[in-house]
Amino acid sequence: MKKRVVILGSTGSIGRNTLDVIDRHPDRFEVWGLAARRNIDCLAKQVEKYHPKVVAVFDPVSARTLRQRLQKSKLEIYSGLEGLIQVATMPEIELVVSAVIGSIGLLPNFAALRAGKTLALANKETMVMAGELAMQESLGRGTIIPIDSEHSAIFQVLNGEKQQYIRRIILTASGGPFRTLPAEKFDKITVKEALQHPNWQMGKKITIDSATLMNKGLEVIEARWLFQVELSQIDVLIHPQSIIHSMVEFVDGSVLAQMGIPDMRLPIAYALNYPERLENSLTPLDLTRIGSLTFEPPDTQRFPCLRYAVEALKIGGTMPAVLNAANEVAVEAFLQEQIRFTQIAEVIAETMAQHHPTPLKTGDLHDILAADTWARRTAQKLIQSLQQRRF
Repeated sequence: MKKRVVILGSTGSIGRNTLDVIDRHPDRFEVWGLAARRNIDCLAKQVEKYHPKVVAVFDPVSARTLRQRLQKSKLEIYSGLEGLIQVATMPEIELVVSAVIGSIGLLPNFAALRAGKTLALANKETMVMAGELAMQESLGRGTIIPIDSEHSAIFQVLNGEKQQYIRRIILTASGGPFRTLPAEKFDKITVKEALQHPNWQMGKKITIDSATLMNKGLEVIEARWLFQVELSQIDVLIHPQSIIHSMVEFVDGSVLAQMGIPDMRLPIAYALNYPERLENSLTPLDLTRIGSLTFEPPDTQRFPCLRYAVEALKIGGTMPAVLNAANEVAVEAFLQEQIRFTQIAEVIAETMAQHHPTPLKTGDLHDILAADTWARRTAQKLIQSLQQRRF
């Protein structure tokens, strides 16, 4: 019997790669539902190809346009956050691939877990904002399988290992496009330059996060909760080749690494068909062609976003949600050329400085959502102030 799959964020990079994996294994998977933020041109083509039972569009205006375009179809089209939740909790489905970007994935992901679904998670913001609560929610209900290449690597390495044998987790990072760029040149970085990742093809937001190293900071927070380790057990290592996707050091001194070509279809396929592996026809890893693998410590002076993420995790409570929201707002402002590259970190730091964190309550997302709203409003005000100073 085919596994029935819903993809939240089907028009983005992870969503399209997921569909590519499904295309290669039509006997194993059935696309039951698709959801997107607003890219209805791409979504309409996916609907035509995969014939899902339901579709959701987060943006209500785009949802109305899609309904008009597909009015001859009997397809059920939902809209808004409730639409994403409806698609993620359909009783017929088994697996939800969460590939949406940003905090909009929080409520649909929690709803999927509460409905007992397996959650293939690429939306790291859920674990950043409410990782502790998400892990509590998954106990005895749904299951979380990470899709991020780093967390998938750790998940694979830990398969069959006992928790008490973990000494530390080593997250690898490419270092992004500005790994060797002197700090005095950061103010001149353009959007076009920041979007030129050396190894991965990703969406704009995550590509900017990789350029600032915020992406690695978010992954530190995510790893803390996914693998139930302390912050002191998580290290970050710059690995420019992106061949070792992450490592685990055990108490006996053994270090196990998961390696592969930098292609997101590998961790996606693992998550889709876990615990079994799928054959693929992707280019195999050729270490003789690569020649050497190099490593270096991260520079948190030039890339302070990594440091801010670690600080947010140490503080805890609602602070990681504030970090995440401020980052989303600041990255979007940079993409719109409203602020400079270095001001992304400034906006995040100042938003965090103004926040008074509160502890999280089990099963209650209210404080997290309130902190998210507050942080977005505060970050926007800071950006407006920065713009006024420019002129």
